[in-house]
Amino acid sequence: MTTVLTPASPLTAADRCDRCGAQAYLRVVLISGGELLFCAHHGRKFEPELKKIAAEIQDETDRLTAVQTATADEEQH
Repeated sequence: MTTVLTPASPLTAADRCDRCGAQAYLRVVLISGGELLFCAHHGRKFEPELKKIAAEIQDETDRLTAVQTATADEEQH
């Protein structure tokens, strides 16, 4: 059986962590259906368990370092 997943839309500031309510940077599409959203902290904390039940994990945590790098570059100018 082949499962075709539609491309996930980018996470926005309106997407909130299901655990703590912070901005979500990970979307976990579950094998059983549905999805969970996590901030970077909780995504890392639950990663081993999530990998066992995930059909797909959309990880946008790289956006955090991109923002920090851009801010540091702006401050130097």
